[in-house]
Amino acid sequence: MNEVIKNIEERRSIKKYKEDKVPKEIIEKIVEAGTYAPSGMGRQSSIIIDITNKNLRDKLSKLNAKIMGTSVDPFYGAPVVLVVLAKKDIPTHVYDGSLVMENLMLAANSLGIGSCWIHRAKEEFETDEGKEILKSLGIEEEYEGIGHCILGYKAEEGSLKPRKDNYVYYID
Repeated sequence: MNEVIKNIEERRSIKKYKEDKVPKEIIEKIVEAGTYAPSGMGRQSSIIIDITNKNLRDKLSKLNAKIMGTSVDPFYGAPVVLVVLAKKDIPTHVYDGSLVMENLMLAANSLGIGSCWIHRAKEEFETDEGKEILKSLGIEEEYEGIGHCILGYKAEEGSLKPRKDNYVYYID
């Protein structure tokens, strides 16, 4: 089977991670794959923030959990959070950022790293606290949070849901 298609079919959302650190070289390969995602008119409206700093990771986790209305870690213990943001003034920014997220998750899987898309980035970076985090990182342009791609070594495998019957309609 084609390796790309196999990787797509085998990727799963992972919701339990080991505490082991992911080597910087592997994270860099995953992030680089994200930069090759297609974007509307080639504008590359997205940016990726690679967070391995535990204090900042935990701060984002608490902010995300607060938005979700829980105290549970929405990042499932993953040691790495890749935040994808996209410039608000680009009409295709949500699509552009979504394609970056997919590239990140597929690259992670191909390298033996678990991943999961965690939502609420939009709401997170619309708060004063979220804006302050971005400002402290030197990011002051108008970006919208697209998602968090959490990464880590899998503590358990993800499960496959069967594909629904009416997923595709073929018109000849």
